[in-house]
Amino acid sequence: MEVLRKGLMLLMVFIVLQRGEGQLSENFYRNTCPNLEFIVRQEVFTKFSQTFVTIPATLRLFFHDCFVEGCDASVMISSPNGDAEKDSEDNLSLAGDGFDTVIKAKQEVERQCPGIVSCADILALAARDVVVLAGGPSWEVELGRRDGLRSQASRVAGNLPDPGFNLAQLNTIFARNNLTQFDMISLSGAHTVGFSHCNRFADRLYSFSSSSRVDPTLDPNYAQELMQGCPRNVDPSIAINMDPETPRSFDNVYYQNLVSGKGLFTSDQVLFSDEASQPTVSDFARNPGNFNGAFITAMRKLGRVGVKTGNEGQIRIDCTMFNS
Repeated sequence: MEVLRKGLMLLMVFIVLQRGEGQLSENFYRNTCPNLEFIVRQEVFTKFSQTFVTIPATLRLFFHDCFVEGCDASVMISSPNGDAEKDSEDNLSLAGDGFDTVIKAKQEVERQCPGIVSCADILALAARDVVVLAGGPSWEVELGRRDGLRSQASRVAGNLPDPGFNLAQLNTIFARNNLTQFDMISLSGAHTVGFSHCNRFADRLYSFSSSSRVDPTLDPNYAQELMQGCPRNVDPSIAINMDPETPRSFDNVYYQNLVSGKGLFTSDQVLFSDEASQPTVSDFARNPGNFNGAFITAMRKLGRVGVKTGNEGQIRIDCTMFNS
């Protein structure tokens, strides 16, 4: 009986240890880097004071990281051969200010807490901080991720939502990451800030279908505005605000725009035009508190996707390269 009791105790200790390694915690660095959140917040604010692009760029970087290999900062890796995640066609439009925000924050964290905090955790904190800077909600960020050991451009295609997706396609790609339709609609609200290059939605203006050159779900006046900003054969560097009403505020106006036919992408507008998702969009358009709460929950769920622990990852000293 004594042998059995000791065996059960050892098993329980083993389970607790395993759970401790595999779970994230809001106070993960409480003893090892107690000023972490303050350090990151200060660096994010400094970058934001230089350019507003810091906000949408950092938030988008977090999404693109988590959807490929999980939230492990693999999108940060630079390859001399041009074959890392950031080099894939789907990631070439990621603004450099997002990368720079994380790199600068990591450098200061390394100065104060060397070799302790992962780039993945810094990116997760920075994503929260930019939302707050744009007037959005705050939340407690779960921490304890390790940085991934793989970053390959070939693994990106098919793992990120496409601007032309319908509701079923959106649900499928989010479900792969344990995110529901409700989570997907909530996270789509990140399009309330930021911009897009014209080629990402030009087909909705000039070649939508054989029966309609312009996407009929677009508000006609909004379509004209987009045509003025994005004429045919426009310079590919030209970009348009994703929220035509309040492009620098993190708010629920994105959903009000959808109700008015002012969703920039097909994958935006379909959230209102499809009867299965329309009630959620209508609720978020009317109730900013409901949107904020749902966004917080969805961001915390997103932050758990593909988390690496123990030997599955490392604490990179430089976010742009694997430790040698």
